[in-house]
Amino acid sequence: MQAVRIAHHGGPDVLELVDLPIPEPGPGEVLARVIAASINHLDLWVRRGIPGAAFPLPLIPGCDGTGEIAAVGEGVRGVRVGQPVVLLPGFSSGESPFDLVGDDHLSDDYHVRGEHGDGYDCEFVVLEERFVVPLPDGVDPVQAAAVPLVFVTAWGMLITRAALEAGERVLVLAGSSGVGAAAIQIARDLGARVVTTAGSDSKRARAHDLGAEEVFDHYDPDWSKQVKAWSGGRGVDVVVEHVGPATWDASMRCLARRGRLVTCGGTTGPKVSLLLPHLFMKNIAVHGSTMGPRSAFPAIFEKVAAGDFLPGVDRVLPLSQVVAAHRALEAGEVNGKVVLTPDP
Repeated sequence: MQAVRIAHHGGPDVLELVDLPIPEPGPGEVLARVIAASINHLDLWVRRGIPGAAFPLPLIPGCDGTGEIAAVGEGVRGVRVGQPVVLLPGFSSGESPFDLVGDDHLSDDYHVRGEHGDGYDCEFVVLEERFVVPLPDGVDPVQAAAVPLVFVTAWGMLITRAALEAGERVLVLAGSSGVGAAAIQIARDLGARVVTTAGSDSKRARAHDLGAEEVFDHYDPDWSKQVKAWSGGRGVDVVVEHVGPATWDASMRCLARRGRLVTCGGTTGPKVSLLLPHLFMKNIAVHGSTMGPRSAFPAIFEKVAAGDFLPGVDRVLPLSQVVAAHRALEAGEVNGKVVLTPDP
């Protein structure tokens, strides 16, 4: 089978196409033919390498996607051969109390495909049955490949960590990004009022279409003042942060009393600062969030099937163009997700 592999860290040119044997499913496992896999910023970080982080190279990247069941191992009862499925981005032992209630992302041994083990940028994968979810009828599997990682991450941030309520005001940083676009839609679906930031006319237009009331230019140094003005000077109840030091101080200034900032990453760097009086005098909470509950996937894809959540695919490329796909995402040339499909 065709697969993308990272043998050592570096630029997009380190991505290589290799031929590997098709794996066979064991008891409780399924073999899925990959229909499509989307690219996330996580793939860029893994490919480039992160100081202090060790990845099990060589590694197949790709942390979410969709597939079709090609074969099942002994004891598999929940899916059938030929059934389209969602390939979940995370995996764990299944033995912790968190696993048993569907909160596997909180388990000590939780890992992410394409980061801590082989991912989905290939033609076939073997997974335990519990790591696939049936794709609802009528949902395009290529479009759906852009959903799992970003929507479950935004779900974990807004619902699990921030406990967002209807009527609250939400600021989503970088609303045209995968997590940002998902967060806008989830917040609006909960009945919140949403504003966001974006860096170009086309990205601001897309964020409006997804449900943001206002979209501010995040290259404008006064965008945080504009957010405060939109809120009537009060500030917002929740900030969805995943940019890091480039926006952190302004994000903190946007928070109302008793506000909650929740972050899942730092694309502009790992270090930020906090003014402690600002934190405790306003009773502000800062939450970290990684991924989200596996139990959320059926609800997420029900919303996708109903047309309430839109995947937001910018372009679809063959697996053989993975280098071009990484370059486009790295250069900020995409407005939505890049999805890869196996070559004919």
